[in-house]
Amino acid sequence: MSPDFSRTLTLLRKEKGVSQRSVAKDLGISQALLSHYENGIREPGLPFVVKACDYYGVSADFLLGRTLNRDGTTIVDAESLYDYSAEKDNILRGSIMATLSKKLLVNSVGILFDLLGKVGSKEAIKACSDFLSSAVYQMFRHLYRADGTNNEDFFAVPARQFLTGLPKADMTCAEVDYVEALAARVKEAGSLPPINHDALTQSYPGAYQSLLQIIHNTGERLNHRMEVYHTETK
Repeated sequence: MSPDFSRTLTLLRKEKGVSQRSVAKDLGISQALLSHYENGIREPGLPFVVKACDYYGVSADFLLGRTLNRDGTTIVDAESLYDYSAEKDNILRGSIMATLSKKLLVNSVGILFDLLGKVGSKEAIKACSDFLSSAVYQMFRHLYRADGTNNEDFFAVPARQFLTGLPKADMTCAEVDYVEALAARVKEAGSLPPINHDALTQSYPGAYQSLLQIIHNTGERLNHRMEVYHTETK
């Protein structure tokens, strides 16, 4: 049985807002047995999996951790992914700054992955995706837990491990994998596609301005932090 099964089973119950006793009664098993299923102590048979899927309105593939979609569909190509940026009047409610920041990042990340596609290293693409995913994960989780009212069982990583830097360690490992993958690609291919101002301006006439803004803003922020650091350590 997939290790994701017990966690998903628990999350679905908590999402539904019902107790183990209530669910166990509805599914025709004892509370102790349900507790064993939710804690990964015992593995259920097929009849229970079918009942649980019907009870929570999800597919068996979702319950078993084989897909992230509750209806059981899987992502088979890039076109099947929802593209929020393609929506008409795509403005984040309540904040012009949020909308502008989002567009800068979306455009810049789009250029990054397009360039990685041209580089032709699946390992570099995966490592870059892992790095950025961990960054998004951290920002979202800090927001999620900010007021202390949300149940962090929603996340697979325990709060203690999250707060002591596990996602940051994952980002460091992903960065190492990324650099190694690019080096291996250069060794194999001899060179990478041109990545300079003229080439980027020609290939990405609109989005490249966003990347330039990200580079400028980040450079200014990093230099400022270093100035503050040196001032404080004198």
